[in-house]
Amino acid sequence: MAITVQYVVTHKGVEKLVTTDKKAADQYDKMLDTADNLAGFISAMGMQLSEDQMEELSVMLAKNKDKVSKLLKGSALDNVLEEGGAEVVKLQASS
Repeated sequence: MAITVQYVVTHKGVEKLVTTDKKAADQYDKMLDTADNLAGFISAMGMQLSEDQMEELSVMLAKNKDKVSKLLKGSALDNVLEEGGAEVVKLQASS
């Protein structure tokens, strides 16, 4: 019988990731913390989004932090998008 160690990442009481890779679990947990900080910042700046939209936006920004950082430093959008691997989350406008 084999024993497998699993790492479970929960966020706001919801299981988000189960993995046997501690490094992947730590990275995902850090990304979720970054997303929470981004959501707080966006709200503090007066943006009013639904809870679902705020979560989608903040997670997308956190997952693409390196690309967002390049854009903030002045890189052209086309160059950043050409690098590939950008995770796109489509937001639906609230009615």
